[in-house]
Amino acid sequence: MLKSVDKCPGLYCGRTVLANSSLSDCGACLRGFRVNAQYVCSPCEKDLTSHDWLYLGFMAILPLIIHWFCIDLNARSSSFTKAELILHASACIEVLLSAFLTILFTDPVWELRINSCGVQKLSDWYTLFHNPTPNYETTLYCTQEAVYPLQTMIFVFYLFCVTFMMIIRPGLNVKFLSKRGKLAVYYALYIFPILALLHAVAGGLIYYSFPYLSIVISVVSNALHFSIKINQNVMVLLETSLMQMRNLTILLGHWVLLAYGIISIPYDISYFALLFVPAPALFYIFTARYTDPENFK
Repeated sequence: MLKSVDKCPGLYCGRTVLANSSLSDCGACLRGFRVNAQYVCSPCEKDLTSHDWLYLGFMAILPLIIHWFCIDLNARSSSFTKAELILHASACIEVLLSAFLTILFTDPVWELRINSCGVQKLSDWYTLFHNPTPNYETTLYCTQEAVYPLQTMIFVFYLFCVTFMMIIRPGLNVKFLSKRGKLAVYYALYIFPILALLHAVAGGLIYYSFPYLSIVISVVSNALHFSIKINQNVMVLLETSLMQMRNLTILLGHWVLLAYGIISIPYDISYFALLFVPAPALFYIFTARYTDPENFK
């Protein structure tokens, strides 16, 4: 039984239990540990909350959307070809495999569950900015992953995504799309470092705001999808959205992302709200004619 110990300065400094059951000086806890109320670094053995899982799901959906966007951006036809369908399926498989392996390699290893330290407040994501300076003399460095493993496992996931993309996609590109397929890979190689930097800088902000980001991304991309149509007539927009497989798939993707954002909002929201998922698309279709620049000449 450890006796009570003196308080450590700062929010994240703690004492590590040594091999002889004594306690170290105050400092950063090891990875997978977090300081408790007794100022001792204790192992993280909490289960992920539903919000944590939804956050991880959003972080997995984001690169998948980007992959599909890059593939679609380099497509020349207005409908899905066999080659493009194969590349879309490949991107989905790459992301699913990456997510699955990331969970398996996260403590406890080879189990489909995750031990977590939990997230208590926004500062948990930014321990770098909470290193104390006792008596305004020497800074005590206690930077650590207080939200273990939600921060590092995203980087591991991105690494798996890039690895599987470089293993699977080149062969498919040679066989099906050559140059256009290569461009989608090049775009992804630029985007993944940007995603990693964004996660490092704004991971905590994304953790708390991802439900609203899902809604905003869905609504904005939905509007952009319709706005590139030359003919903004109501019947034409409806016909192209419902009768063309490519447009219908994109529209359904927007709706799924919007529904995901609504479900992820951390408040008691009735599932009745899901009935309004088609509202942004219908609003655009039926009001586009009123915003036609020709009307303001």
